[in-house]
Amino acid sequence: MTASGHHSTRAGHFHRALGVLDATTLVAGSMIGSGIFIVSAQMARELGSAGWLLAVWAFAGTMTVVAAALYGNLVARFPRAGGQYVYLREAFGPFVGFLYGWTLFLVIQTGTIAAVAVAFARFTAVLVPRIDGAMLVSGLSVERALAIVLVALLTAANCRGVEVGKTIQNVFTFAKIAALVAVILICAFAGAGGTLAHNFAAPFHRAASADLPLTAAIGSAMVGALFSADAWNNVTFAAEEIRDPERTIPRALIAGTVLVIGIYLAANVAYLFVLPAVGTPDAAGPLGRGIAYAARERVGTAVMEAALGRTGVVAMAVAIMISTFGCVNGLILSGARVSYAMARDDLFFAPAGRLSAAGAPAFALVAQAVWASALTLSGTYGDLLDYVIFAALLFYALTVAATLRYGSSGRVWRRLLAIAYVAAAGAVMLDLLVVKPRFTWPGLLIVLSGAPVYAWWTRRDRRRRRS
Repeated sequence: MTASGHHSTRAGHFHRALGVLDATTLVAGSMIGSGIFIVSAQMARELGSAGWLLAVWAFAGTMTVVAAALYGNLVARFPRAGGQYVYLREAFGPFVGFLYGWTLFLVIQTGTIAAVAVAFARFTAVLVPRIDGAMLVSGLSVERALAIVLVALLTAANCRGVEVGKTIQNVFTFAKIAALVAVILICAFAGAGGTLAHNFAAPFHRAASADLPLTAAIGSAMVGALFSADAWNNVTFAAEEIRDPERTIPRALIAGTVLVIGIYLAANVAYLFVLPAVGTPDAAGPLGRGIAYAARERVGTAVMEAALGRTGVVAMAVAIMISTFGCVNGLILSGARVSYAMARDDLFFAPAGRLSAAGAPAFALVAQAVWASALTLSGTYGDLLDYVIFAALLFYALTVAATLRYGSSGRVWRRLLAIAYVAAAGAVMLDLLVVKPRFTWPGLLIVLSGAPVYAWWTRRDRRRRRS
C-alpha cells in the first residue's frame, strides 16, 4: 500500500475519486435498469391482486434495505476492491469466495450487462422502427449489434479511469430518477379516475386466473422484485476508489437502496392509478389487458400509452434507454473490480490484477466486455439470469450470515436483523426450489461448476510456485 492508501501496481494505482454522492449514484444507478418497467406484469399474474403486488414489492424492498444496512459492518472491516467477494473469502474461505466470483463473472454480472444492453437496443427500436427485427448478417440482428456496441463504448470509457465512469454514472442516474418521477406524476394526474379505487376495492382478493397458492405465488413473484432491486452491492466492489470507504459506503448503501425502493413502490402505485392490476389477455388495448397482461410485459409502456397515447410510448422508450444506459455503465464499472481482486489472489488471469496508468483494471474490463458480448450473441442471457437469481440470493444470505461473525457483537438488533434476513431468504429459496425447479436447480449447478475450475486453478498455481 502507498502512503495515500492506494493499492499500487507496476502500472498504476486506484484513484480515490468517489465521494458520498458518487457512491450513492452507483448504488441507485446500478439498481434501476429495465426491471421496474417490466416485471410487475408477471408478478401481477402470479399474485392476482393489487394489494399483494404492492406487498411483495415492499417485502423485497425491505429485504434489500436490511441487507444493505448489514453490509456496512463488512465494509468497515474489509474496505478493499472486490467487496462481497472479499467478505465471503474472509468469512468462509477462498473456495466460497471463488464460487461467488466465478458465478458473478460467468453469469450474474455479464448476463445482466447483456440483458440490460439488449433492453436498451430494443427500446431504441421504438424510436427507430427500421432496426426492429432487422438483421445485419445471418445470426446477428441490428439490436444485438447495438447492444454490443454499447458495451464496448462504455467499457472503453471506463478504461479511461474511474473519473470518466463516475461522470457518466452521475449524469444518467439523475436523468433516470427524473424520468421515473415524471412517469409517476403523469400517472397520478392521468389516472385520477376510478382505476385506483377499482384496484383497492378488495385489494387482497385474488383473481381466479392466479393459479398458484398464495405462499408459492409470493415466493415466485419475489424473483422479479429482487432482480429489479439487485446490484445494490456493486458499490462495495469499488471500495478502494471511494474516499473514506468505511463511512461513505454504508451511507451510500442505505441512501441508494431506500431511494430506489421508495421510487419502485411509488411507480407501482402509479401504475395502479392508470391500469387495473389484472385484466384479460385477449383484450385489445392496455386498459383491458391491465398490468398482468401488458403487451410483451412492457408495463411502463402500457401505462404511458393509456395516459398519453403514442407520445407516451415514445417518452417511455426514451426513459428506459436513459435508465438502461446508466445501468450498464454502473455494472461495467464495478464488476471488473471483482475480477481484479480474484486475480490478486491468483484465482483469475494475472493481467486482470494489474491497473493501467489511468488507475483502471483494463484487462478485467475488456474480459468482462468480451464475455458479456458473447452472451449477447448467444441469446442465452435471459435463461441464465433466471437460473442464477436463486444463486444470487444464496450468496446474499451467506454474506449477511457473515455479519454475525464480523462487526455485530454487542449490537443485538443487528444480529436479529441478520437472522431474520437469512430466515426470509431461506424461506424464499425453499419456495423457489419447489415452485420453480426448472430454474433453481440449474442455478445451483452453475455455481457448483466453479468447483472443478477452482481445483484446477489452485493446482496449477501450486505447480507454478514450486517451479
